[in-house]
Amino acid sequence: MRKAKPKKRVILPDPVYSDVKVTKFVNHLMYDGKKNIAYTIFYTALDTVKAKLSNEEKSALEIWKKALDNVTPQVEVKSRRVGGATFQVPTEIRPDRKESISMKNLIQYARKRGGKTMAEKLAAEIVDAYNEQGGAFKRKEDMHKMAEANRAFAHFRF
Repeated sequence: MRKAKPKKRVILPDPVYSDVKVTKFVNHLMYDGKKNIAYTIFYTALDTVKAKLSNEEKSALEIWKKALDNVTPQVEVKSRRVGGATFQVPTEIRPDRKESISMKNLIQYARKRGGKTMAEKLAAEIVDAYNEQGGAFKRKEDMHKMAEANRAFAHFRF
């Protein structure tokens, strides 16, 4: 490699829960550098989640983390060209990429949902992900099925 790897930026924990994962999620949620609005959306969504799942003994943050775990894929397929043919080769995902993919999927499918505000849509998607259903969870299942179907090409990994 000619260039050195770029340094990882230090991400500060969020003001309410002092959790770095929350800040990463808010950074994915943010549009046009409007971080305060993104924080407001996220915290409102967590309040809504707590109201919807009031019978759960877990806190809203724990519910959100469990929902993220439920939509986190373990394997993905990458296209590899071998001798003129293109194969979908299943590969393990790095931990930081897993986290990023799960956050992006949760936000993407929340944006596609029907609902009034983004906070409501995000809350609904978090509840669905917590209950192992919804768009983001289905996306993870599809990724796993695709990798399982192409397991025969796993020996092309390098």
